Amino acid sequence: MPAEGKETPGVLFVCVHNAGRSQMAAGLLRHLAENRAKVFSAGSKPANELNPLAIEAMAEIGIDISQNFPMLFDESLMEEVDIVVTMGCGDTCPILPGKNYLDWQLDDPADQKIEKVRTIRDQIENKVRLLIEEIL
Repeated sequence: MPAEGKETPGVLFVCVHNAGRSQMAAGLLRHLAENRAKVFSAGSKPANELNPLAIEAMAEIGIDISQNFPMLFDESLMEEVDIVVTMGCGDTCPILPGKNYLDWQLDDPADQKIEKVRTIRDQIENKVRLLIEEIL
């Protein structure tokens, strides 16, 4: 639980298609933070569906993201979040004042083999674990 008197932090993961990296990061934070954080993910140009290999890689570690779907970033989300984690969307990622921004340089899992997607998943997990240590 958050420290006494501390509100539950909100975290938004943003990438272009909201089909791989941001979905894996959101799934990992939800799982590892055990409801101690509000978790959102969105994209600047959402894909039609999640990357099947991202779903597979997450299932291998016991996290089901198969029911998720790519969502378009909406500025109303910003009211819910304290931290925005951008992942390779450059100038198309939203920047609004008063939020803490982190930019995670990660390869895009699109069109990659499962081995590469697993590597990206593991990199995201390491970053999510460090984020949890900082915010919870």
